Amino acid sequence: MNFIKNTLAVIGLVCVSAFFIYATQKAPSDQGIGNDKPMVNDYNVYALTVPDHLDFAGEEMPLENPDILERMDRELLVNTYWQSNGLLMFKRSEKYFPVIEPILKKHGVPDDFKYLAVIESGLTNAVSPAGARGVWQIMKTTGRENGLEINNNVDERYNLEMATEVACKYLLKAKERFGSWTLAAAAYNAGNAGVAKRLKNQNVSDYYDLLLGEETGRYVFRIVALKEILSNPSKYGFNFQDKHLYKQIPTYKVEVDTAVTDFARFAEGFGINYKILKIHNPWLREKHLNNKSRKLYQIAIPKEGYYSKP
Repeated sequence: MNFIKNTLAVIGLVCVSAFFIYATQKAPSDQGIGNDKPMVNDYNVYALTVPDHLDFAGEEMPLENPDILERMDRELLVNTYWQSNGLLMFKRSEKYFPVIEPILKKHGVPDDFKYLAVIESGLTNAVSPAGARGVWQIMKTTGRENGLEINNNVDERYNLEMATEVACKYLLKAKERFGSWTLAAAAYNAGNAGVAKRLKNQNVSDYYDLLLGEETGRYVFRIVALKEILSNPSKYGFNFQDKHLYKQIPTYKVEVDTAVTDFARFAEGFGINYKILKIHNPWLREKHLNNKSRKLYQIAIPKEGYYSKP
């Protein structure tokens, strides 16, 4: 019996010793797998070189100033390495820029301002905490002052063509007041009064010389960053084909100068459903149209063949 006990004790001691030796060995390095083959990490993040010359609406950005250079570098990095958002901007810009560009051109507003719409809303019908709405993020007061109908039944800030017209009016007035497109862009974000107050208080006349809050301070830099990236996709690592981009669905306009009691039934008359009608007319806020004033509205209807029948 003692022999058995002693044998078991020795076996137990050997097992404990072996476990201890195994446990105290250096953990396998993550530099090798199997037959000491090195692990390969294909993901790399690269610093970006800020271009020597960047401008907004033809107005040169003073990149020789180290503060300006660092702020520009930040926006290029943030927007380049937010890849999913970047790809969405490429996709949406193909759909919405053809609507925005001719309106800017008609009013003599530089084409670069289409990138302002990108940073304002991501080219979506966004709603801000302050109550700004639509692709151009127009406040209710500004919209009404510029002729838009805004109520629970109809909100023309969601009409891209009409909202772009209003944005142009605002920007042209700001340019006339401040003398530069860069300050006009800043005023779109901070308001004309806000920009005028800061210029006066700080005794400067240029956006790049102003000390501003976080949002307005980054505003023009974000616009220029999106302009640079969207204009040079391969340079910033974005790869896609034309088939990956969103397309504008051709529509025709139906004039309505009476009330509409049920837009679901109205849509059926044109071979579409209520959802499709709303996609093309997001400014119609309710399922009916009051129209007590007998105003003439133009409702966009997609041309036949672009949607399957409901």
